[in-house]
Amino acid sequence: MKIVYMGTPEFATGVLKNLLRSGRHEVVAVVTQPDKPVGRKGILTPPPVKVVAEEGGIPVYQFARIGDGIEELRSINADIMITCAYGQILPESVIHLCPKGIVNVHASLLPAYRGAAPIQYAVINGEKKTGISFMQTDAGLDTGDVIAEYPLEIRDGETAGELADRLSSLGAEKIGEVLDSIENGTAVRTKQDERFSFVVKTIKKEDAIVDFKKDSETVRHLILGMNPKPVAYCFLRGKILKLYYARPAEGEGDPGEVLSARNQLVVACGSGAVEITELQEEGGKRMSAKDYLAGRKISVGDRLTSKP
Repeated sequence: MKIVYMGTPEFATGVLKNLLRSGRHEVVAVVTQPDKPVGRKGILTPPPVKVVAEEGGIPVYQFARIGDGIEELRSINADIMITCAYGQILPESVIHLCPKGIVNVHASLLPAYRGAAPIQYAVINGEKKTGISFMQTDAGLDTGDVIAEYPLEIRDGETAGELADRLSSLGAEKIGEVLDSIENGTAVRTKQDERFSFVVKTIKKEDAIVDFKKDSETVRHLILGMNPKPVAYCFLRGKILKLYYARPAEGEGDPGEVLSARNQLVVACGSGAVEITELQEEGGKRMSAKDYLAGRKISVGDRLTSKP
């Protein structure tokens, strides 16, 4: 089949690479988001999917609004579109362009965790299992019929970034057999059970504030789920302290109270405690807690807060 592939971030590169490598189906075009300025210098940077496409010699389209590209997409005469973290809601005029419609590669076991940040919220909520769903796109938000689902256990202590890498690999591994089933007519489409559906919102910076009044597992999962971005944070003496990784620890105290500051940084929560193992001081570099404690003044009894 002739495929138009639509995706943007690093997560979406795995499926595209597998399609290009296998050659079983032909990727005739890639659609991705426009290049964006990155970093303090605002260097215009292409999306990861664009880089992979250009390396493979595939034509790339970057529409500020996908609706502006309908005529160009129609002229490609593809059999099917595949979306994977593309980043725009598709109008019905796009959904019905190809004879076999659009298949979305979604990083949850639908109907749970519809929306923009399913991987992060699975970790934040302390889920034990997630997976990849291949869904026939319709006009709703991740509401289409499911063609195939592949579960994946979430490892204890796994960050959202680590989980995303494994889910990306799983999607890449399974895309071929899903497309084959569609092509040969054996694909079974199953309606989602709306009783178990819920939508997760787009994560904003304020969602990453750590509230140490909550129990230790809630705090730990928030820190893991916000890694690699936007990164969980709190305040120490009015300055931002980013928290990248935490693990269970023993101890009790007032929420946010530093219980240990020698070789390990243990902080009390509403119940229990967590050990912060990687962090970044405002204006500083990311480092291990051990290195941070060796070079900076933070003592037992100091307080990490959710406000400056």
